[in-house]
Amino acid sequence: MDIAALQAFLAVAETGSFSRAGERIFLTQPAVSKRIATLENQLGARLFDRIGKQVRLTPAGTALFERARRLLRELDDAKRSIADLSGTIAGELRLATSHHIGLHRLPEPLRRFHARYPQVRLDLRFMDSEQACNEVARGEIELAIVTLPPKLVTPLQAVAVWDDPLDIVVARHHPLARAGTVQLKDLAEYPAILPGPGTYTREIILKALGPWRDKIEVGMATNYLEVLKMLASIGLGWSALPRTMIDDSLAVVQIGKMDLRRQLGIVTHAARTLSNAARAMMTMVQDGT
Repeated sequence: MDIAALQAFLAVAETGSFSRAGERIFLTQPAVSKRIATLENQLGARLFDRIGKQVRLTPAGTALFERARRLLRELDDAKRSIADLSGTIAGELRLATSHHIGLHRLPEPLRRFHARYPQVRLDLRFMDSEQACNEVARGEIELAIVTLPPKLVTPLQAVAVWDDPLDIVVARHHPLARAGTVQLKDLAEYPAILPGPGTYTREIILKALGPWRDKIEVGMATNYLEVLKMLASIGLGWSALPRTMIDDSLAVVQIGKMDLRRQLGIVTHAARTLSNAARAMMTMVQDGT
């Protein structure tokens, strides 16, 4: 069975489009279609239903999907293990990070890594921390540099790198900015602007609110912390932001002994042997703290 045809099959299955699959693996759409046709002929089964502009896996395609992914992952692992025996730090390193960490924490480690290991081809993908952890669990990327999950689940393992305290913030003209003593119940009187549902950071914030978490009115939600900062600074509600982002456009609301923080770090797959490049990246990130 042709490995290149399997790569094309996975690209179509994951993107739901022959054209987007071609963009991912650097082929024209006709070339992708030809590889899929070859694979279907080899297997004697149709792998995709093409209904209008929609492309969906057939039962045969579904049966092949996870097996093809596992086969290609094991092939990549074998190639990497053999290459790593030489001790050289080269090849491709697939990693993911969140937009916030990519902007505020990684530029200097990435600059030093690229200068020291120019033979490593970085495939750096920006995505939400939750998606990045899922990609690590599926074996699609070697490591993720993200907000760590409040509760780590198998097969993930994590190394904390940065302690990231958060503060409740409002616009300088917001009523809470002028209040003296503020309690958790006072937050329920004003709309909140928080990260989207299901995100690690939102869960950390809501957990800190204790019994008041279900009484909070979330007026807006976005996973981009820079946008949260802007919305809070113009008075559309209160939010919680990393202390490193807070400037004169915001006022910090002090709430008793509330300790609001998250951990940022590196997530890897417990059963995966990391490449030399991945281990070097982990060392570079940890040494840069």
